[in-house]
Amino acid sequence: MEQTIGIGLLGAGTVGGTLVRRLVGESSSIAAKTGLAFDVRRIGVRDATRPRDFEVGAGILTEDTQSVVTDPSVDIVVEVMGGLDPAGDLILTALRAGKPVISANKELIAARGPELISAAAEAGVPFLFEAAVGGGIPIIRPLSETLAGESIDRVLGIVNGTTNYILSQMDDEGAGYADALAEAQRLGFAEPDPTADVSGADAAAKAAILASLAFGTWVGSDDVYYEGITSIDADDIAFAAGFGYRIKLVAVCDRTDAGVNARVHPMLVPEDHPLAGIRGATNAVFIEGPAIDSLLFSGPGAGGDPTATAVLGDVIDAARETLAGAQVAPRIRFGNGHIVPFEEIPTEWYVRLVVDDQPGVLASIASEFGKAGVSIRQVWQEDVDDRASLIIVTHGSLESEQRTAIDSLKGIPEVHDVASVIRVLGPET
Repeated sequence: MEQTIGIGLLGAGTVGGTLVRRLVGESSSIAAKTGLAFDVRRIGVRDATRPRDFEVGAGILTEDTQSVVTDPSVDIVVEVMGGLDPAGDLILTALRAGKPVISANKELIAARGPELISAAAEAGVPFLFEAAVGGGIPIIRPLSETLAGESIDRVLGIVNGTTNYILSQMDDEGAGYADALAEAQRLGFAEPDPTADVSGADAAAKAAILASLAFGTWVGSDDVYYEGITSIDADDIAFAAGFGYRIKLVAVCDRTDAGVNARVHPMLVPEDHPLAGIRGATNAVFIEGPAIDSLLFSGPGAGGDPTATAVLGDVIDAARETLAGAQVAPRIRFGNGHIVPFEEIPTEWYVRLVVDDQPGVLASIASEFGKAGVSIRQVWQEDVDDRASLIIVTHGSLESEQRTAIDSLKGIPEVHDVASVIRVLGPET
């Protein structure tokens, strides 16, 4: 016999609207597979009068979001409204009332994860967020459950579809950054205000969650260094290709002897690495460990349908646990660990300089790298009139040493511009 579960939604935008249509339009299919019947009983929105692309009964849409989490007919709360406030406090209210919560809010989880997870544990209910990192890619459950016994060394991720689409357009079509961004906005891959995506902030929140789950040490959003893609230009794309690389915005999460680190920045990824072939708005997460060697999870990382699929999977798990009265979904726990500052992590760099084309310039530049403790692995020069574009790829050295070397170059009169600095996914880092 089917068991009916009351659902309350916070937010009914792209993901929330898609989820409602799935819960209503595919109810028979879901019931046939799971034995569960879901009834959408309350939906909290900012404007209840706005036209929607789904239909629900009278009184279900409400601007009183607090009433969604306190309604006794709501068994499970789904938060897809985004932002820190009021989403965080609404989730806490639901959890403390003993209601399972499903969220797709990576910003909130990266900022207040321990508090929310602790509240869920105290209430004995699940707090699930599979959709918060990879959209439709199942990655939270594999990290927290399937790979819980693996000592993961590294997680590399292309976790922002907007930036990957832009960089793919620049690489594949020769588009400039502005044109590629405009096309991403036209297709709906980028928001009207794309700042969170192109600055790296969105990927940084996801990196915090990935690192926390992979290493069992909580890494908050403030612990993640990030850079965006706004300074990448066509010359960088062309030079990278000439060296056998593709430029990607990569979330890098490392376990070292000293502790764990997470950061997000553009990287030159070797063409033979699995992440180099991830094109368009696709996301991918690459996991390395001693027993598993390497695993790649790839698929659509954004959009209503993929993300709603991940949310719906969490809803089903939470419903099963609610009805069974026993734990079904994994509980996440974090131990003590040290966060290693990015400056103490080894990196390799690609550096593009505009210099005078005259004898002795390269020697002066190499000397400054040497003084900083950085060794040069590769040099390439392209002459332009009386100046030259000088490309340098370094061996692995501490991030702080690489930065010291770059800063010192600005004091050389023959160096007119440090045009670009991009880190490299290389053999030593």
